[in-house]
Amino acid sequence: MPRSVTSRTFGTTGATGATGATGATGTARAHGATRTSRTYRRLGVVAPAALGAFALTALPAAATSTPAQIATSKTNGVAYVKSLQAADGSYAGSGLSNEWAFSAFAAAGTAAVDVTPGGDATKNARTVYRNLLATPGWPSTTPVVTDYQRGTLNAYAAGIDPARVSASRNLIADIYGYWQTAEAGYFGPSANYNGTVFAALALGGARTQAGGQRVPQALVDKIVTRLRANQHNDGGWTYAKAEGNATELAKPGDVDMTGASMAALCVSGVPNTDPDILQAKAFLKSKLVNNSGAFNALYGINTSSNGWAVSGLNACGINPQTGDFLTPMGKTPVDFLIAQQFNPGGGFKYQPSDTAPSAYSSLDALRAVAGGGFTAAPPTPVTSGAPKWVAAGGFTAGTATKLALTVDDGTGALKVCSVALTPTGTTTTLGDVLTAASSASAPAGCVTGVVPATGTGTITSVNGKANAGSATWKVSVDGSAFAGAARDKVIGVGDTIALRYS
Repeated sequence: MPRSVTSRTFGTTGATGATGATGATGTARAHGATRTSRTYRRLGVVAPAALGAFALTALPAAATSTPAQIATSKTNGVAYVKSLQAADGSYAGSGLSNEWAFSAFAAAGTAAVDVTPGGDATKNARTVYRNLLATPGWPSTTPVVTDYQRGTLNAYAAGIDPARVSASRNLIADIYGYWQTAEAGYFGPSANYNGTVFAALALGGARTQAGGQRVPQALVDKIVTRLRANQHNDGGWTYAKAEGNATELAKPGDVDMTGASMAALCVSGVPNTDPDILQAKAFLKSKLVNNSGAFNALYGINTSSNGWAVSGLNACGINPQTGDFLTPMGKTPVDFLIAQQFNPGGGFKYQPSDTAPSAYSSLDALRAVAGGGFTAAPPTPVTSGAPKWVAAGGFTAGTATKLALTVDDGTGALKVCSVALTPTGTTTTLGDVLTAASSASAPAGCVTGVVPATGTGTITSVNGKANAGSATWKVSVDGSAFAGAARDKVIGVGDTIALRYS
């Protein structure tokens, strides 16, 4: 598949509804371009042997990019990314635009609220982005799951609680709506594996404001199982589903999606000593180019692919400047990225032969050089009075919203859904959420029955599974400890609800 706008798409439109049905773009590549934006140029020839991947033997003792060089690269890179801000304060609009600026800024230690056009604080990048995400028509009339995953990763990095963008916008619930009931663990059509890898990155990487895991472990485990099942025989991954398909599993992996999949596993709690991570690490090592430190990606040497690979290593706590990633000629992937940077301008080129910076490649490179994965916790702002986080404080009575719900009956048949409801006050109750879920959840069938069906008492049965002795239904909110589930339990805006029989 050529490296084109139709093959490297992350979050384009063309799918229908929250069930994950998809059009042509739904099987496209997850790498940030929209159908009308940047085109990657495929290298026309195979790299000469001198530029091929080398088996590393005796390694130099230290990396070549010094802390000072990395600091300079970050400073200049941030300056370039700031120059991409529109006069109205925006980085994102219709389509993708430069939305990944927020994860790059956070990795480099710059708070989005501090980024303003001409010093106009009323147009700071965070506020403008939050207003966009809260718009009822965002992202489009035909969204795909990666729209919401991209929004989650960048909102989190900007200091916007993704579950509480506004009283009506809950990006975590939006993602839940694409759960594949018949193929538990996949989000969006399973043929488009990147929808699942970015579900892991978003749900695992965008933690609560206190830094905790907001989604239940049962959900994380389901996703991890699918990530592992899609790893190719060579240790890599591609954007397409490979699980259960010997032909696909035997195909070469892709540097880009290997980096993303490594990060997805690690943000889900998989240690970097896990055999699948070690196999992925070996795959990337096999693609390392001796005289530059680049990874020889599927369509040749380029900054964006290298940025994704380095971000994967960063997310797993694997130093991309030492050990396996320091070549015999003393080059590292970070060396390669910094070598693609124009200074003092700060932008990064896409291919070594390019003579001008690429905005998208610059975001990939800055995030990687700064040590980031695919998102990062927001830095503390320097703007006086600006909070680290912004979030809706309550529901708006009479305004429709969504909540994220999982129902785990202990049999392994996890139900995951986005619940649509219209609160009558600034808070609601667990009972009202479950009542709404019985008729207005996506996917449908998340809740088929609750006992008691009304009132304020303790919940004794869900979906026909009744309390029995010490085995009872319990509830957790935003990753809190599971405790007794009562219908009158208060549920607030953006709460991620997990019901579990245990």
